[in-house]
Amino acid sequence: MGARGPRTDNDRLWIGYLSAGALVMLAYYLVPPVGAGVGVRILLYCLDSASAAVMVIIGVLRHRPRPRLPWFMLALSQVVYAAADTSFYVAHYAFGNLDYPGVADPLYVAHYPLVVAGLLMLIRRRTPGRDLPGILDAAVIGVGAAMLSWLFLIAPNARLDAPIVVKAFSLAYPVLDLLMLTVALRLILGGGRRPASFYLLTFNMLAFVAADTMYVSQQLSGTYVTGNFLDAIWLAGNLGLGAAALHPTMARLTDPSPVRDASIGPARITALCGAALIAPVTLFIQANRGDFRDIPVIALACAALFGLTIARLAGLVSDQRRLAITDALTGLHTRRFFEAQLPIEVARARRGGGSLAVFIVDVDHFKSINDRYGHPAGDQALIEIAARLRGAARGGDVLARYGGEEFALLVPEASLTELQTIAERLRVRVASSPVAISEDTWIAVTVSVGAACFPLHGDSPNELVATADRALYVAKARGRDRVVVGEASATSTAVATDHTAMIDYLSHVADEVDALLAAHDHSLAISRWALTLVTALGQDEAMARNAELAGRLHDIGKIVIPEAVLTKPTALTEDEWRLVRQHPEYGYRLARMVPGFGVVADIIRQHHERYDGTGYPSRLVGNGIRVEARVLAICDSWAAMLVDRPYQPALSVDAAAEQLRQGRGTQFDPDVVDLFLDLLRRGEVGDLKKPTELSPEHPAR
Repeated sequence: MGARGPRTDNDRLWIGYLSAGALVMLAYYLVPPVGAGVGVRILLYCLDSASAAVMVIIGVLRHRPRPRLPWFMLALSQVVYAAADTSFYVAHYAFGNLDYPGVADPLYVAHYPLVVAGLLMLIRRRTPGRDLPGILDAAVIGVGAAMLSWLFLIAPNARLDAPIVVKAFSLAYPVLDLLMLTVALRLILGGGRRPASFYLLTFNMLAFVAADTMYVSQQLSGTYVTGNFLDAIWLAGNLGLGAAALHPTMARLTDPSPVRDASIGPARITALCGAALIAPVTLFIQANRGDFRDIPVIALACAALFGLTIARLAGLVSDQRRLAITDALTGLHTRRFFEAQLPIEVARARRGGGSLAVFIVDVDHFKSINDRYGHPAGDQALIEIAARLRGAARGGDVLARYGGEEFALLVPEASLTELQTIAERLRVRVASSPVAISEDTWIAVTVSVGAACFPLHGDSPNELVATADRALYVAKARGRDRVVVGEASATSTAVATDHTAMIDYLSHVADEVDALLAAHDHSLAISRWALTLVTALGQDEAMARNAELAGRLHDIGKIVIPEAVLTKPTALTEDEWRLVRQHPEYGYRLARMVPGFGVVADIIRQHHERYDGTGYPSRLVGNGIRVEARVLAICDSWAAMLVDRPYQPALSVDAAAEQLRQGRGTQFDPDVVDLFLDLLRRGEVGDLKKPTELSPEHPAR
């Protein structure tokens, strides 16, 4: 830790510099450009211009950015620019030399490549790799600016009846300004931090481009005079560069950007729409004026803007598709993608007579990391663990973040003999070295791994995951930081009947939750209604049985939620709601511990999904939700509406029925709502006061 870090935001040197610069600007305009005032004006202007280069060097030495080369390039460009200013104003003020081009013009032109090189280095550092959205957005605005520059600056200069040297410099300024604007837009619209130094540097670039553009325009019209308002813009731009380098945040300007959000803000949408409309609006104006000389250029700009807009839209669609299957924190696939891919791979393995391995990986003692170091440290640990697991997986494997601190790996064509080796490779890779959770804090992290293989450990996706999950819990029970391969069991899609002790225990948990919420027989009633509804839908007995069991156990995940949250008499906070919304996931994990309960577990996990896709935990839509879960959602809501809750008194039967009607097609499956209300009128469902015993044909166990 020998190098000093950046100074804190209490460093106010940049404010003093701006204040002094403002006084210099004021004095520049107050001093009359006659007699001794000429020398004072030259001194003040050149002092402002040169000071920016000096401040950049001071800022680099004080704040020590990494890398320093971009700032040194900007400093060098400013040295050249200050030399150009000095020669220009000495020639104009001291000697009255108004020749164009003059000695200063080659220096002004020479500073552009240095500025562009420095900015490109900053951009490369801030956004490593490709940033296609930023490039396309900058290109859209750049094309609009290029067209306007051609129409009103470049083309008029090119048509001048003037010596070749005059035309060359007259063209060089707008072309180089356009180049600098394009690079500046790439920096502004790209990723990366946006501290105060970013905005000061942005002001410097835009001020120079604006002043240079107006200077060329005034030269064309013959209205430019030394010392007009343009000097104020150039002077302010110099101060912006110096202040950007002095500001304490300049060292963070080269920090690589985090994962970019694919969304577009209102300001960017407005800017892009405006840029895209420039060409057609200009075409309309030129046509009305009868000026058709540059119609081909405008048409080319229209075509370019159209192509860039289509490319941007295609990129947005691609980004949204990627985000839908990518975990935002770790960059791995989501659980939803894993669960969609698993049946495909199982079917492929079944057709080809091949094998398939499933691994569930859980971080040991992860809660203690969050409790001791905080959630940001826990997130950093998950990012590093995900990277290590990715390094241990093969190219064709499917690696996903399966839960909060749980990961899942799908390995096609992995046989039973390879399970132990692959799982051990995952475990060793994570534990190979401590994980950095901050600059000076490293912690040892281990994982436990459960493994299962098709077809030995199951013939369906649910059975494979359940076997791997049971193996994981065995690994946890044996002391963690170890691998356990699942035990072979007979495959069956029906509900197992030889695990009555486990089912009895989960039923007891359901009763405890009912008692905790003062909703006695709540789960029994829902179980009974779900059975009736699924049977009335014409489904087979196995599906009806699974719906009945899921109704009995649908709230068991709430046993994990703190009692103070479940019974809170006032409105829940957002964090408390976030905790409560996890109960379907917890219930799923508890239920799938029972062999053969994969379908029941899935129904429990999905019973808070909404028909319109706004539910949780997976935002499933319509028929993507199991029909048993769609039934269960209505039964659960009905039971909740008929009892007093801390945040809402009980509704009447008519009011509750109206709530179901209002939720048709949004919260609930409309067909199931209609069936429920029909059965309600016939007295077959909806009564919480019926006997609490399940039918002998369908006992709770």
